[in-house]
Amino acid sequence: MKSTLAALKRHPKLRLVLAFLAGASTALSFAPYDLWPIYPLALAFGLWHSDKLSPKASFGYWLSFGFGAFAFGISWVHVSMDRFGGLPLIASIGLMALLALYLALYPALAGALLARLAPKRHNWQLLGLFPALWTLCEWLRGWVLTGFPWLWGGYSQTSGPLKPLASMIGTLGLSFVVALLAASLVLLLKRRWLSLVVSSALLALLVWQAPRFSTVERTGETLSVALVQGNIPQSMKWDPDALWPTMLKYMDLSRPHLDRDLVIWPEAAIPAPESMVAEFLDNANKVANLRDAAIITGIISQRNGDFYNSLIVLGNHHQKQQDSADYSAAGDNQFRKHHLLPIGEFVPMESLLRPLAPFFNLPMSSFARGSYQQNNLTALGHTLAPAICYEIAFPEQLRANVAEDTQVLLTVSNDAWFGESNGPLQHMEIAQMRSAELGRPLLRATNNGVTAVVDEYGNISAKLPQFVEGVLTAEVPLVEGQTLFSRVGQWPVLGLSGLLLLLGLLYCPKWRKNDKS
Repeated sequence: MKSTLAALKRHPKLRLVLAFLAGASTALSFAPYDLWPIYPLALAFGLWHSDKLSPKASFGYWLSFGFGAFAFGISWVHVSMDRFGGLPLIASIGLMALLALYLALYPALAGALLARLAPKRHNWQLLGLFPALWTLCEWLRGWVLTGFPWLWGGYSQTSGPLKPLASMIGTLGLSFVVALLAASLVLLLKRRWLSLVVSSALLALLVWQAPRFSTVERTGETLSVALVQGNIPQSMKWDPDALWPTMLKYMDLSRPHLDRDLVIWPEAAIPAPESMVAEFLDNANKVANLRDAAIITGIISQRNGDFYNSLIVLGNHHQKQQDSADYSAAGDNQFRKHHLLPIGEFVPMESLLRPLAPFFNLPMSSFARGSYQQNNLTALGHTLAPAICYEIAFPEQLRANVAEDTQVLLTVSNDAWFGESNGPLQHMEIAQMRSAELGRPLLRATNNGVTAVVDEYGNISAKLPQFVEGVLTAEVPLVEGQTLFSRVGQWPVLGLSGLLLLLGLLYCPKWRKNDKS
């Protein structure tokens, strides 16, 4: 191993290539591949080969690692720009590469700080400081510039053995654990095997005991649902001539299933402002009421001159539910998306960017934001905590909208923007982790997949194939109680990481000014 490190120091370009390949391999830990061991192994490889590098050299090494991870992990981003944004392929790939390079700054920051604070890599520094830095930088990536928390290390455990820990420490906490395992593997290579044995035994014990930290249990009641997947081509989505055929298609697909409690249509299933389709909504509302059902649909709502990407509830007037409220335009029983997607739903510096290319002038890219915390949707006496599309990736926002009486998590999306890429599949696994964290079943209705039902442990219990029209029906067991994560969120993990960083700063009080790169 020492000879390998010496050879890499003589060939720094080779070192950067290997870092890029190690980072690229992490894409295999996420959907659709789900090879969860690769992520900690790739991190361990990076730690081993960046040992004894100066902060400057370590920054470059982890920048290359991060660029490989995101260039492959989010390669699907260019699909929407290429197919629907009016950009040439070379330009869309170039913009995707710029985004990957920006995201790579966060692992680069973690690596540079580790080299600065722990140049000798003592045991406790690897086991404490590296997971803390990795976790804090992932959190920053999910917050700075509205945040992009895609491909957090914790998502590599969606199909892995550590997933039960999500109900205690959340996905960000799993990122800490994965980084801890990587550090333990590095110490094993240094013939310090005790840390791996102890950390593995402790994690196995915590996974075994995780249910004891949760009061979530099934009530014996079920919710009867039908999730409608219209499979509307994205090229037709905002075509005015396709509006009525689209709405009638959703109604026709739903009509045989109105014996269900809830019928769910996806994001912007009705691709028009509420006021423009008042007649259709009134008729759909009456049909749902006649069948004692409720229809929840994505739509564009309007209030005080602003447009919102919203969910509304049609029907809902159940003769056995005295507190249920019938649909009314611009009523209170609706959800307005808060966390908007940059470029897709709002354009920063729009006066500068919009004239540059059609990509910056996509349909419906001028939405207003809903409130961060909103009331749950109510449908036939049932309570649902919604998240529209991209905002399901923000665990603290969804947690803030889940109350003790919330029965179901609901997310709707239109991932047709990303074609046959891995993007929609990664989006699905992100939604699964919200269920695992919050201990609630989740309904996910999409335009062309993945439409699915997820149980309170984050496991998919039923789903439709992608790229077909269809209706997924299910009886969803309801639960009560709370997980530890739903009570405390990710702040304990962030607090622990901050404390470990503070100890690292205290242990290394002198900032070395004469480091050589």
